[in-house]
Amino acid sequence: MMEARPAFYALTPGGWRDYVTLLHPPYTLWHLSYVVIGAALAPHFDAGLLGWTLLAFFLALGVGAHALDELNGRPLETRIPRRVLIVLAIASTAGAAAIGVAIAIERDLWLLAFVAAGCVLVVAYNLELFGGALHSDLWFALGWGAFPVLTAYFASAHTLRGEALLAAAFAALYSAAQRSLSTPVRDVRRRVRTVTGSIERVDGSVEAIEPGTLVRGPERALILLNAAVVALALALVVLRVT
Repeated sequence: MMEARPAFYALTPGGWRDYVTLLHPPYTLWHLSYVVIGAALAPHFDAGLLGWTLLAFFLALGVGAHALDELNGRPLETRIPRRVLIVLAIASTAGAAAIGVAIAIERDLWLLAFVAAGCVLVVAYNLELFGGALHSDLWFALGWGAFPVLTAYFASAHTLRGEALLAAAFAALYSAAQRSLSTPVRDVRRRVRTVTGSIERVDGSVEAIEPGTLVRGPERALILLNAAVVALALALVVLRVT
């Protein structure tokens, strides 16, 4: 029997556990790995710059986007007060933007375009503004996959070359795969009360179908994909620093 949780990584509601759950730890780590990949592919690897870029994306995606998402319907069923979520969303997104602006002033003013695009994506996607036009699988793949790669690469290289575009395509496709697996899992965990039926195999064995039957395979694939992209990001960093 599957434990009734809104996500496989969700902790028991209440207290500090809600704030851990809010971060969506596996997925935040997943998308921060794209930042690392973009920075590591740039002609010049700057560990300090990467650190600031990671912090900006952690604030914007890990905290701000997820706080807004929780405001919009409580999908994770946390008990974090609404006013706290609002403060977290505003403060973290503003902090991320401030880091981006500071880096742009120091390195390349064209980065301001990335900062602006990132702020729009965080707010419009998670609050489903513009009639939900940006809240789609395509925009998830582009905004949470390709965008971190391109931003981190441009911050170091001041341009976008072929390897950056190919890496962005990888991240977009990888994030699309993530979405294809996670969407039906979320539906079962958050919206399905019961599942009935059975699987009858050619050898005559019969297996009853329950919610866990529908989510175990996709969630195992998500965990493995997460580990794979983190390993790739770490490998690229090791390559650049050794």
